[in-house]
Amino acid sequence: MPSLPPVDTSYMLDFLVRLLNTPSPTGYTDLAIGLVEKELASFNLPDISLVRTRKGALVARWQGRKSDAPRALTAHVDTLGAMVKEIKPDGRLKLTKIGGLVLGGVESEGCWVLVQGGKRIRGSYMLHQASGHVYGVVAHEGKRAEDSMEVRLDARTSSAEETRALGINIGDFVVFDTRTEVNDGFVRSRFLDDKACVANLVAAIKALADAGLRPAQTTYFHISNYEEVGHGAASGIPAEVHELVAVDMAAVGDGQESDEFHATLCVKDSGGPYHHELSQKLRRLAGIYDIPHKIDIYPNYGSDGEAFWRAGGDVSVALIGPGVDASHNYERTHTEALQATTNWIVAYLLD
Repeated sequence: MPSLPPVDTSYMLDFLVRLLNTPSPTGYTDLAIGLVEKELASFNLPDISLVRTRKGALVARWQGRKSDAPRALTAHVDTLGAMVKEIKPDGRLKLTKIGGLVLGGVESEGCWVLVQGGKRIRGSYMLHQASGHVYGVVAHEGKRAEDSMEVRLDARTSSAEETRALGINIGDFVVFDTRTEVNDGFVRSRFLDDKACVANLVAAIKALADAGLRPAQTTYFHISNYEEVGHGAASGIPAEVHELVAVDMAAVGDGQESDEFHATLCVKDSGGPYHHELSQKLRRLAGIYDIPHKIDIYPNYGSDGEAFWRAGGDVSVALIGPGVDASHNYERTHTEALQATTNWIVAYLLD
C-alpha cells in the first residue's frame, strides 16, 4: 500500500488549540484570519502567495506541478456567537445569536462582551429566572430562548445607564468560553466547527512542505469567514478552479453513520447531493491509502461548497471532515478523526 508524508499530529493539535482560543464569531474574524495567515507565512514556501479578500477571507495560492485544472479547498474560521441586542432596564443584556447557536448549550457559560476600543467586560449567560429558590419550577423547565436569557455582567450595574457608562452598546460582539481540553486523544471544545478543519488544512500543507512536496495541481486554500450565516465562500474562489473540496465537520448523532474516530464523506445534505464523480474520486483515494472513513447524509446541514454553487460557481464540489459530536453545542472529536481528515487532504493534494 502506498504511503503518505507523515502528519505532525502534535503540531496540528497545538495549532488547533491556539485557533480555538482566538475568538472569531461571524463578523469578528480578523484575529483568527490573521493567526492562520501568520502560520502559513511561517512555512516560508516560495510557491505560496497569501491575499485577503475585500470580504475579509484569506486565500492562499500554492503553485502545483501542473496548472491545467486548478483546485480549491475551503474551511471556515468563523464561529457561532452573539451580539448585544438590548440593554435591559436592570443593566443586563439581551443577546441576538449569530448562526445556529444552541442556547441551552451556553447557558451559565462565561462570556466576554467586546466593547469598542478593545476593552472586554466579563459576564455569564443566564436564564433570567435562574434562581431555583426564587422561581422554582420555572428555573428548571423554563424555555431557553433569546427573550428569556440574559448576560449577567461582572460589573456594578443595575440600570441601562450604568451599563452604557461601561462602554457597552448595541451591536457589541459577545464571545463564549470555549472550554477547550485535549485528553486521551479526545478534543472537546466549543467551535470545533470549523476550526478543526482549518487545522486539518494547515497541517496538510505543513506535511507536504516538510516532505519537500507540492500539490499535483495549483491549489487555492480558501479560509472562509461568513460560513455560519450562509454566504462564506460565495466569493473569493477564482473562476479557474475546476474542483472544490469543502472541509467541514461531520455531524454525529442518531441515524448518522459518522463517528468521532473517522473522517466522513458527506454525499448529500439539506442543499441536495454533492458532485458524484468528485465524491467517488475521494472514496478511491481513501481506499488506496487506507484512510478510515464513513459515508453519510446530513438533513440539517449546509456548506461553503454550496454557497459557491449558489453564487454561480461552475465547479464540482465534495465535502469531507472529521466526525464531531454535539454540533453547535459543546462539541467533541478525536485525534484519529483529525488525522484521517488531514491524510485525506494530503492524498487529494498529491493526486
